[in-house]
Amino acid sequence: MAKLEKASAVSELAEDFRTSQATLVTEYRGLSVTSMKALRRTLGSTTKYSVVKNTLTKIAAREAGVPIPDEMLKGPSALAFVKGDPIDAARMLRDFSRENPFLVIKGGIYEGKAVTSEEVMQLANLESREVLLAKLAGAMKGSIAKAARVFDALRIKLEAGSPAAAPAAAVEVAAPPVVEEAVAEVEVVAEAAPVVEEAAVSPEPVIENNKEEA
Repeated sequence: MAKLEKASAVSELAEDFRTSQATLVTEYRGLSVTSMKALRRTLGSTTKYSVVKNTLTKIAAREAGVPIPDEMLKGPSALAFVKGDPIDAARMLRDFSRENPFLVIKGGIYEGKAVTSEEVMQLANLESREVLLAKLAGAMKGSIAKAARVFDALRIKLEAGSPAAAPAAAVEVAAPPVVEEAVAEVEVVAEAAPVVEEAAVSPEPVIENNKEEA
């Protein structure tokens, strides 16, 4: 490789290291050209899968400040530069390697640290960001609905003139801290309600006495 070409390749690799959410290191020896194309399609546009020379990878990683252990670059290597969700990319590589044993996951770089192949597998077993967000949204929706029922029950009781607390069953339902704090504040208001009612009726006798004295 010419010196200028080598410098260009190192510069491109270093930029890939710097701009990636994670970098997964694989050994592709034994994979056919067709399998490599299939793997790239599987990984999609958010992951760049490149066959690179180990010597250039070491130089580029050093320039980018990325720690790659020497043992991770033994044998022919291909790097998956992940621009999207690292969990999704790790899962795709794991699933592909199950059907294509020639693909070996050797480790990678995640959150600025070198990770082993076992740790990449643990990452692949996690739920993706989209799944976690969907679950969080569902939990928040359910908690808000429960809190709304508590507030509505309290409103009805206050309008009816009853200072009793909201139903215990509704309050005891598990909810995020924000909801629990809101319910606690409402309970304090409910306990203070009788005082407000007594203060509202107390001036009437004073007004009547003033009329009698006049």
